Amino acid sequence: MRPFGKYISIILLISVLIGALFLYWGYCKFTEPSLREKSGVMRLIKGQGLIRTAWQLKEKKFISDARIFKIGVIFFGFEKKLQAGEFLIPEKASMQDIMMVLSSGKVIQHKATIIEGWTSWQIAEYLNNIENLKGEITKLPPEGSLLPETYLYIHGDQRSAILKRMSGKMNLLLAQIWAGRADNLPFSSVGDAVILASIVEKETGISGERAHVASVFINRLRKNMRLQSDPTIIYGLTKKGSLGHGLKRSEMNKKTPYNTYQIRGLPPTAISHPSEAALRAVLNPILSDDLYFVADGSGGHVFAKTLKEHLRNVRQWRKIERQKKK
Repeated sequence: MRPFGKYISIILLISVLIGALFLYWGYCKFTEPSLREKSGVMRLIKGQGLIRTAWQLKEKKFISDARIFKIGVIFFGFEKKLQAGEFLIPEKASMQDIMMVLSSGKVIQHKATIIEGWTSWQIAEYLNNIENLKGEITKLPPEGSLLPETYLYIHGDQRSAILKRMSGKMNLLLAQIWAGRADNLPFSSVGDAVILASIVEKETGISGERAHVASVFINRLRKNMRLQSDPTIIYGLTKKGSLGHGLKRSEMNKKTPYNTYQIRGLPPTAISHPSEAALRAVLNPILSDDLYFVADGSGGHVFAKTLKEHLRNVRQWRKIERQKKK
């Protein structure tokens, strides 16, 4: 029996050595950098198991062996720690690196940039066309209720949740800046300030002009003059915020609650979602006696105190337009 026992011992020793070598080889494969030269995105859905995860990693060529990845994750106790979400896998990441990334919770953050002066229709169209968001926007939020900014989101977020964040930021901003408004403004509510700011936003895209444009409209309101703002006419014709062509005389004469060539005071609602800068400009406009402004041909505007001066500026603008058409 002794020779037989000796053989058994040798076989067991060889088996242990082979097992140890296999574990060492597996550990080396699990920890060595991959040959992948580019980073990439790996998405795990909620409830996804380790087998499927390993198979997807292999299919996307993040790892070379699904079995080694699966065994390594189990060996290190990370089987239940892998999280759902969208993750960025760095170039040449080892299987161990990938395991740590997928269990870190550091999901990819995307950006949704809302442009200053967009209407609710434009914002809804933009968000509805972002494919990695959920829940279509079918009801437009009130005009002027959202703060245009860049918002971070992750894959699978609800569009309604982003709208809620935008509304919350607008409410917070208004609460902060309303208390610091100038004295004797020709309006008494935050809502009116938002309406006027939305008009200012559509009239000029130059940050340094906003407070000057705001002063013109405020001066006109104080004198009970019509605001005569072209963007209000456009909004009364289409909530999209753009006609796709220049205003026609027939469109300017069309009666709508937003046509400030026909109504006095402010329109019934905002005509866009104004920026923080436009809101601050309306609440603290510069002091001026100007009642008119017109484009100057360089992207800005030229201002005037009298109608005579304004008409001269208009003639100059039309001359610039004719020259551009040549």
